[in-house]
This record gives sequence, C-alpha cells and structure tokens, in this order.
Amino acid sequence: MAASKISLNSPNAVGTRSEIEQLPTLFSKLGDDVMQLFNSQLALFKVEMREEASSFARSAMMMAVGAVVAAIGFALLNVAVAFGVSTLFANSNLSQPTAYALGFVVTGGFYLIIGGIVIAAIRSRVAKQQFVPERTATELRKDKQWLKNEL
Repeated sequence: MAASKISLNSPNAVGTRSEIEQLPTLFSKLGDDVMQLFNSQLALFKVEMREEASSFARSAMMMAVGAVVAAIGFALLNVAVAFGVSTLFANSNLSQPTAYALGFVVTGGFYLIIGGIVIAAIRSRVAKQQFVPERTATELRKDKQWLKNEL
C-alpha cells in the first residue's frame, strides 16, 4: 500500500505541481485554438459566400443577356408574322402600305386577345385564392370565444 501513495512532489506523480500549474495555460491555449478554429471557419464561410454570390451574379447576368436576346428574337418573329399576314392582303385592291398596316394590326390584335385571355384566367385564379388562412382564423375565433367564456 505504501507504494501506491505518491506525493505531489515526487517526480513519478501523475499530476505534478508544474503540470497542475500549466493546466490553466493549457485551457487558455485550448480556448485560443478553438477561437482560431471558429475564426478560420468564419473566414472560409465568408470566402465561400462571396464566391457563391459572384457565381450567382454572373449567372443572373447571363440569364438577363439571354432574355434580351430572346426578346429581340420574339420581336423579329412577330414582325415576320405581321409581314406574313400582310401577304394575305396582297391580292386585295389595297396599297402595299395599307396591307402591311393591316398585317401588323391583325397580329397586334391577336396578341391582345391572347394576353387578355391569360390575364382573365390568372385574375379568376387569384380571386378564388384566399389570402387569410382559414384554419388559423378558425383557431383564433375559437380562442377568442374561449377567452370570452372564461372571463
């Protein structure tokens, strides 16, 4: 049994006085290392977010360029359709500018009708949609009634 008792001052002790005195230093170093780890992770997160934002901005810019090119193509296609419709009036006794004007008017009227139908369909869909959540409103009414009965 005498061998199992080791003094704190003996060199074979598990926790010598110098080791015990270094414990707060080790905890301090551990705290510093943890803070450094968090700072490194935060810096990495910031860099990744900047890269993601930059990539998103480039993609958005490319989509905008694509949308402009598509809009130009759509406009040119509509001009071609209008000229195509105007050829239908070529056999009539109308002048060429009048035939072109009628072609553009017919094409424009067609797009106005289609646009009006789409707007009416979306408008009726929105009118049917309820913006007040019914279940929540019902629960609030029940709570109000319960409060009236309790008070």
